[in-house]
Amino acid sequence: MNYATIKKNDIANGVGVRVSLFVSGCRHHCKNCFNREAWDFAYGAPYTQEIEEEILTALDHSYVAGLSLLGGEPFEPENQETLLGLLRAFRARFPDKTVWCYTGFCFEDLLGGKVGDPAVARAMLEHIDVLVDGKFVEELKDLSLMFRGSSNQNIIDVPRSLACGETVLLAGVWKRSMGSGNIEEA
Repeated sequence: MNYATIKKNDIANGVGVRVSLFVSGCRHHCKNCFNREAWDFAYGAPYTQEIEEEILTALDHSYVAGLSLLGGEPFEPENQETLLGLLRAFRARFPDKTVWCYTGFCFEDLLGGKVGDPAVARAMLEHIDVLVDGKFVEELKDLSLMFRGSSNQNIIDVPRSLACGETVLLAGVWKRSMGSGNIEEA
């Protein structure tokens, strides 16, 4: 697996200060994607054990709320095994921190075994707290939305969804009130 970049103090891709890993490779090719260069699986640099340790070390600060996985596409079959290893190492070291993951796939397809190796995709989901799912749709772009680019995308509470067997949206999904700068529940 290759990765495009690592942001060690990211406040845009989940709640709180996060370490964000942007992986390479995506077949969704969403119109006006913000990270088009990461569509190429060969983009960036190889992900190594040294890079994984760099990420885990960056997470080892009290002010860091957790890890965010983005792309490219974290759930592309070529990325699943490597990211599952990172997620397991993350959970072993930081059981109280959260994982946010952004994917163009629908949660139901991931859960239903329709993407990559069903067992690996399920194991990844079991380590993720919040999943922002769905392709970015230019025609549904909404700059007032927080943590997502278009209104078709869902912010999913993964542990609750797995426990009850149906999609549970994260409580407290916020929308920025345009003009006032206030944040309100959507």
